[in-house]
Amino acid sequence: MGYFKHETAIVEEGAKIGNNTKIWHFVQIRENAEIGSNCNIGKDVYIDKDVKIWNNVKIQNGVSIWKGITIEDNAFIGPNACFVNDLYPRSEIWNDERVKKTLIKEGASIGVNATILCDLEIGKYALVGAGSVVTKNVPNYGIVIGNPAKLIGYACICGHKLKEFKDNLMICSSCKKEIDIKK
Repeated sequence: MGYFKHETAIVEEGAKIGNNTKIWHFVQIRENAEIGSNCNIGKDVYIDKDVKIWNNVKIQNGVSIWKGITIEDNAFIGPNACFVNDLYPRSEIWNDERVKKTLIKEGASIGVNATILCDLEIGKYALVGAGSVVTKNVPNYGIVIGNPAKLIGYACICGHKLKEFKDNLMICSSCKKEIDIKK
């Protein structure tokens, strides 16, 4: 076992956990879930069966990641973020066919208490503001806030808001990186 698991955590048979991942208090990871290397899974996190979490992902306390969700490398999921995998939930008629997919792309950050509806994508290095309700796709590097979440600008890989333009690129005033938001 090349990962750390707190004694109160449950990792079901068939789950795959990468090297150097840390799984903290009262976490449950269901069968066939895949978690990459160097991840940090906070207290009271639930990871449903068949979920895919890539490398270097940080999931803060109190988050449930449901079947149909994929989280790519270097993503950050804030405390108590909420995900959905069924647009029309009914307990008496639930089945796997109702599960909708959601993709959290590389480097995206989801703020505390944000709600992410299903059947959408959060673009790479996008920022979802605290408490926002995301009802549609977020573009790469997009910053969204509110209920429903609205695009208010674009973020650099370092997390700062992009404000300067040069040709078809945006330049970060903090780290000076040039970002093509269309890629």
